[in-house]
Amino acid sequence: MANALIPTVSRHPLRSAQLLIGAFLLAGVFPLCFGQANGTDVHITPRSIRTSARREVQPRNGVTERFNSHASLVLVPVTVTDKKDHLVIGLERDNFSVFDGQERQVIRNLSNEDAPISLGIIFDTSSSMYGKIERSSQAVVQFLRTANPSDEFFLIGFADRPELLVDFTSSAEDIQDGISRVTPEGRTALLDAVYLGLDTMRRARNERKVLLIVSDGGENHSRYNIKDVWSVVEEAGIQIYTMGIFDEAPRTNAERWGPDLLRALSNVTGGRVFPIHSLKKIGAATSELAIELRNQYVIAYRPSDLVNDGRWHRISVRLTPLQNIPRLRVYAKRGYYAPAE
Repeated sequence: MANALIPTVSRHPLRSAQLLIGAFLLAGVFPLCFGQANGTDVHITPRSIRTSARREVQPRNGVTERFNSHASLVLVPVTVTDKKDHLVIGLERDNFSVFDGQERQVIRNLSNEDAPISLGIIFDTSSSMYGKIERSSQAVVQFLRTANPSDEFFLIGFADRPELLVDFTSSAEDIQDGISRVTPEGRTALLDAVYLGLDTMRRARNERKVLLIVSDGGENHSRYNIKDVWSVVEEAGIQIYTMGIFDEAPRTNAERWGPDLLRALSNVTGGRVFPIHSLKKIGAATSELAIELRNQYVIAYRPSDLVNDGRWHRISVRLTPLQNIPRLRVYAKRGYYAPAE
């Protein structure tokens, strides 16, 4: 069996996402305004987010609508890299093992075909992006040029509040026009924008769903907090990738926390962060992201002991050691919520 290696950019080791959330809260980076949650349902009663004159994101009947996976067939997008962070393709079903909790599952299907994607672009238009908007927008358009005819996209811009700038479209030009009208100003409501992206994605027509955040991650103005958004991210089953436009010398605590926040959001969903410290390298990072999304494995399995209890089920994807290939790293979502009766 031959394995093709496609180069990608280097990544930093990922921290524990749970510890990261605790650190955010203890540091007082985000306000403590979360609702109650138990092991069965997520109860979030956030304040309404005004996104534009046309649309608001707000609770229905006092609670937000639940995002949950239809877990009779669980689909797990998986990315595999080697120790140099090169993308590894050409693996087969026998190379993978998947565990639902402690139970090993029968993999019904493994595919890595270029399936259509529903992509939500979460684009930072705050003042911290001054001088970065033009190059960032060019990178987004470059990425969209790799799209398939059946792909669809939407664009959310965010500064003081998120706004749906372009609803679902198959036209890269529509997205380009939407970005061209923005002016970098205001603060950074990143978490509100992620929440709006998850809400918008419920209308997607494709099975594969991805949010792409283009931002420095300097959250400082959201109404939702990290606990609110984290609960919904876990339930949504949507991968989050990030093009992190980072300054070499962050000026504020929010900017210093930015890379960790973006990394945590991506890690729990099986996505990744593409850190960009020089705008000259943004084009290369965009190409690498496009290659990765077009060469992902998707594992399908039916849980052997599924109970419709609405609870969180942890997923673990492992690789059988391969001869003459160093240890490989697996990126996959951490779990799903079972349907509730």
